[in-house]
Amino acid sequence: MAVKVVTPGLSTTVQDLGRPGYYHLGIPLSGGMDRFALRAANMLVGNDEGAAVLEAVFLGPELEFTSAATVAVTGGELPPKLNGEERATWEAFPVKSGDRLSFGFLKAGARAYVAVSGGIDVPLTLGSRSTYTLGALGGHEGRALKAGDELPLGQGKGSKGAIPANLRRQPGNPAELRMLPGLYRHRITAEAGKRFLADTWKVAPEADRIGYRFKGGTALDFVPREQPFGAGSNPSNIVDACYPYGSIQVPGGTEPIVLHRDAVSGGGYMMLGCVISADMDLIGQLQPHAPARFTEVTMEQALAARHDRQAALGRVRAHLGL
Repeated sequence: MAVKVVTPGLSTTVQDLGRPGYYHLGIPLSGGMDRFALRAANMLVGNDEGAAVLEAVFLGPELEFTSAATVAVTGGELPPKLNGEERATWEAFPVKSGDRLSFGFLKAGARAYVAVSGGIDVPLTLGSRSTYTLGALGGHEGRALKAGDELPLGQGKGSKGAIPANLRRQPGNPAELRMLPGLYRHRITAEAGKRFLADTWKVAPEADRIGYRFKGGTALDFVPREQPFGAGSNPSNIVDACYPYGSIQVPGGTEPIVLHRDAVSGGGYMMLGCVISADMDLIGQLQPHAPARFTEVTMEQALAARHDRQAALGRVRAHLGL
């Protein structure tokens, strides 16, 4: 049983929930940018929630099936077409051997997740099937898919069902990205910190699995200092430090960058804060030029948001009878 790639789309990769435990070695978590949508897609087709799926960015692939299976597409609104007939997103549907799955134009969001019953059965690399393209690791030959690739499928039981709109999660307009203050917040003035939170930022074209750059806000004012030994001369430079996922860097004080699933693990830019785990999925669905606001929260609020996200997944499971 396999899926044949007729056309690969813009950037389609195999992803699961990632490979934790290697970030200290410079190997990032990787995995789906929108983990909620990835889990939901797997639930719909009867897979384990962490099974490998396809993550398609902006433009979907065309796929041909060599056996019967169940398919679901979640995440960004990228309408699937089965043999040219449009099907609903966030809903499981059957496919037969010889059927072709293609996609219409993206209507909302940025990334769609294509789950197939049985899961994409590429080899495990460091405990995960996720693709880390920068390191040519995991997935299908460590890269985005190409025409002619054949992806093996595991054994799946299939399922049926749909997830209604009130149980899905998509970013608002503007998206609200909640953040904890960072260890280097003291490097900017109090007034600059207030302006950073008051401004509406827009996603820059430089937005990918490594990180999202934002533009359009007010440049930061830094507190004067003497250049530390081992740090660069720019006021945004620090002596090299570790970077957490979601950390917000502001090189030169002009355009913040939020590190994401394929992030580098350290470097020499100060971190203004860190986007909370509950909102990282939202970033993965932001298109270039989409507006966003940063909102500062406490650790207690961040933990409550994580609990709420887990509860939202629980409501999806309950709806599907899982």
